[in-house]
Amino acid sequence: MKIDIGIQESDRAQIAQGLSHLLADTYTLYLKTHNFHWNVKGPMFQTLHLMFETHYTELAVAVDDIAERIRTLGFPAPGTYKQFVELSTIKEEEGVPEATEMVRLLVEAHEACARTARKVFPVCDAANDEPSADLLTQRLQVHEKTAWMLRSLLES
Repeated sequence: MKIDIGIQESDRAQIAQGLSHLLADTYTLYLKTHNFHWNVKGPMFQTLHLMFETHYTELAVAVDDIAERIRTLGFPAPGTYKQFVELSTIKEEEGVPEATEMVRLLVEAHEACARTARKVFPVCDAANDEPSADLLTQRLQVHEKTAWMLRSLLES
């Protein structure tokens, strides 16, 4: 059945493509955060282990929200590691970094998600796609605040 929600198909396609990049970044960040949760060690173990769990739990919900918005716009959501690697700006880590390096890498990844989300706003605005813009705003708030909190751990 044809989708008639007041947004042209070409605009919906552009928005879905941008959201697909955000989904890939978010899923890659989720996986990185979960990996660090499992493998963190050192004097800040308890603090970081619990913090990372809070973060990856929030990211798991976000992944679903982003994918469902893509589907609402009428396009398939990417859902394979291959697709995520191709679409994501966040790279996987080799080995297990030290705890402070984990924090630094997560700051960079949250900032990357924020940049990716920001890139989708112009087409959302032009198409009057407030629900997608709202989702992007929510994601920006989480990524910017999380990056700030993690960055604070690196300051002396």
